Amino acid sequence: MRNNSKGERIAIYIGLIFWMLVNLFPVYWMFTFSLKDNPEIFGKNVIGLPQHWLWSNYTRAMHTGNMGRYFLNSAIVATATIIITLIVALMATFALTRLIWKRRKTLNKFFMLGLTIPIHASIVPVYVTLSRLHLLNTYWALIIPYSAFSLAMAILVCTGFMNEIPRELDESACIDGCSTWGIFLRVIVPLMKPAVATVGIYTFLQCWNELMFANIFISKSALRTLPVGVQALSGQYTTDWGPIGAALVLATFPTLFLYIFLSKKIQDSFVAGAVKG
Repeated sequence: MRNNSKGERIAIYIGLIFWMLVNLFPVYWMFTFSLKDNPEIFGKNVIGLPQHWLWSNYTRAMHTGNMGRYFLNSAIVATATIIITLIVALMATFALTRLIWKRRKTLNKFFMLGLTIPIHASIVPVYVTLSRLHLLNTYWALIIPYSAFSLAMAILVCTGFMNEIPRELDESACIDGCSTWGIFLRVIVPLMKPAVATVGIYTFLQCWNELMFANIFISKSALRTLPVGVQALSGQYTTDWGPIGAALVLATFPTLFLYIFLSKKIQDSFVAGAVKG
């Protein structure tokens, strides 16, 4: 940038501002969409600011549409999935990369096969299994499949980071009297923070936005997640789209706020993963 002329720098800034506006427009449209009624949404005032700011759409979405309960359900499922995925992925990666035992490479290849299986291709066998275990219409009906299908990517990411940790640290900790668990908890896990951030964000986005499993495995209204709840707001014959827009805002903005507050950590974790992988 310093070597460019003033005109070139201005052109670059104009291009960046234009690209920023293009990316922010869907957020603006969705927010204004949530504050309008049907006549404004369909032709009368599609892009402009609302003529009447209908904050009541949010009240209707929260109470009539029960979005508050669905938001809590999504938060419970996402939090439990992230915790289980991180614990299992870190322990599995430690066993695969730092411990010496037979068939560990074979097992690692088996885990990586999970990357080749589309999550929705397993709906029937997963449904049958959950049904026989009497887990349908429970939080575990979503937590277990989400954790299982997030595990392959989590192990892949963690492997790239853990391979870069010098093994001399393990040897030094062992000489100082650390057990295998001590090395894992006191040496390895504290150095895996970038991988933990990457896996946590990836897992959160996967389970927060997933619709198919949540729609099939959960039939009780009290246990629905946000994507299913938003879908349920659409009527068979007529639909009031304002509350649906409000529900979409409630479902989408948490991920935006997560990125705003953790943007530096997210960028650092992905850059580190790309270099180490």
